[in-house]
Amino acid sequence: MYRIALRAVPRLSALRTASRTKQTVMSVGNLRISHQVRFMSAEATSDAEFDQRYEAYFNRADIDGWEIRKGMNDLYSMDLVPDPVIVAAALRACRRVNDYSLTTRILEMMKVKCGDKKGVEEIWPYMLQELQPTLDELGILTPEAMDYDQPELALPNPYDIH
Repeated sequence: MYRIALRAVPRLSALRTASRTKQTVMSVGNLRISHQVRFMSAEATSDAEFDQRYEAYFNRADIDGWEIRKGMNDLYSMDLVPDPVIVAAALRACRRVNDYSLTTRILEMMKVKCGDKKGVEEIWPYMLQELQPTLDELGILTPEAMDYDQPELALPNPYDIH
């Protein structure tokens, strides 16, 4: 009797899980097949809605350093370069939580996110141009102004023969 009860527990658990996660469970004799159903958004968000959502996220008065890092990591993992308005909101959030080092990391992330040589030559100057009023307002230096763009104690590569 106990073995029969233990065999039934996984099936009951699967049925409960399936009903909670909107899975379709089909029975074919003794064989149970579970199929995951994903409901995608019926409407796509526009760029303006995306920007407003992240700007509102970073403009929250009760945001803390962890949430700023989480939001920036979410943005960094996406296949896009965030709008300067979003980055400015993140920099202001860093000022509210009094975390200057995080502003430097955000600017470094954005420079890397701009891409390879072509992106750094075209997108990064545009980003700095748009962020310059915010940087001046908050008293934030760029990584280049702090000489963080070049390693401080790096030795020349001995294999580079000129």
